Amino acid sequence: MTMNKTRLAIALSSLMLASAAQAKEKLYLFNWTEYMDPEIISAFEEEYDVDVVQNYFNSNGEMFAKLNSGGASQYDIIVPSHYFVPRLIDTGLVQALDTDQLDNLANVMEQFRDPTYDPGARYSVPYQWGTTGIVYNTETFPEAPSSWSLVFDPEVNADYPFSVVTDGQVNLGSACAYLGKGFDCTDVDDWKEAARLLIETKGRKNFSGFTDGTPTLQQLARGVAHVGMSFNGDYLHFKEESPEAFSTLAFMIPEEGAEMWVDSMMIPVNAPHPELAHKFINFLLDAEVGAQLSNYNYYSSPNAAAEPYLDEVLTVPPVTPSDEEMSVLRFTPSLEGEQLQIFQQLWSEVQSR
Repeated sequence: MTMNKTRLAIALSSLMLASAAQAKEKLYLFNWTEYMDPEIISAFEEEYDVDVVQNYFNSNGEMFAKLNSGGASQYDIIVPSHYFVPRLIDTGLVQALDTDQLDNLANVMEQFRDPTYDPGARYSVPYQWGTTGIVYNTETFPEAPSSWSLVFDPEVNADYPFSVVTDGQVNLGSACAYLGKGFDCTDVDDWKEAARLLIETKGRKNFSGFTDGTPTLQQLARGVAHVGMSFNGDYLHFKEESPEAFSTLAFMIPEEGAEMWVDSMMIPVNAPHPELAHKFINFLLDAEVGAQLSNYNYYSSPNAAAEPYLDEVLTVPPVTPSDEEMSVLRFTPSLEGEQLQIFQQLWSEVQSR
């Protein structure tokens, strides 16, 4: 009996060791929804014999809160927007990159190698970039001005339903731009004036609420809304999928100024698999993989080496802005300390009134 128990224990131990040997290493990716080509994930898993576990967030605030509540030790890669990068660095939620493990880093476009939001690009690598503009119904507004007046001027749009995004900084920036203060304004008095405009805008009978990119486009396609704010890549993606539904919808960068954004890859400070995270970043920096990502989600690639492999539709507006449009695009500013507190107070007031 003792011999049988011993043999059983040895057999079970051998089985557990074999099972452990077969278990693949996992990479935990925390990303925006519908922002990654499944074929890229499959290719990475095959090349490195690993499994990629994907989790999703719908806003930078949601991602930040998750990292603060233990996520900094649960995820290997996160994909925040540029204006959250300084906040993640300052709060110690991310680690500096080991550039010796990133052979493909030289593929990054010059304009993204020393960004203002991460000097020297010590903590972040650009993932995709794009713009936030206005999508509108060309039948409703056949002579629409290239202006935020479609949203903020009741004389230009007195009756037709419209919405704005849920992001407070983008809304405040858009209102600042319309008022002639610049999209990237940070003066408190300018913010207060923009907040008053947003409160007035909310009070109009045809304001349909705060709605983000994809739901906005769906509402526009159904005719529920006639004006909304969305992202250039999302607009093109839906237009390519449903050309008939989007035949009367156009994307526009307001001449007063609008947002240019960059989403970046970063590694949380206590990532369980930092070496694998570096491998994943380097994999996405490959020229053909970088192009594959943009060809999938219709956003601009920050990868200079990817350009020859991009679909032609990605090389012209709305994905690649014209020189005129580029001249009015600005990054949403990163806020901290007292400045951040003032902004949060103003945005809370806008939301509550």
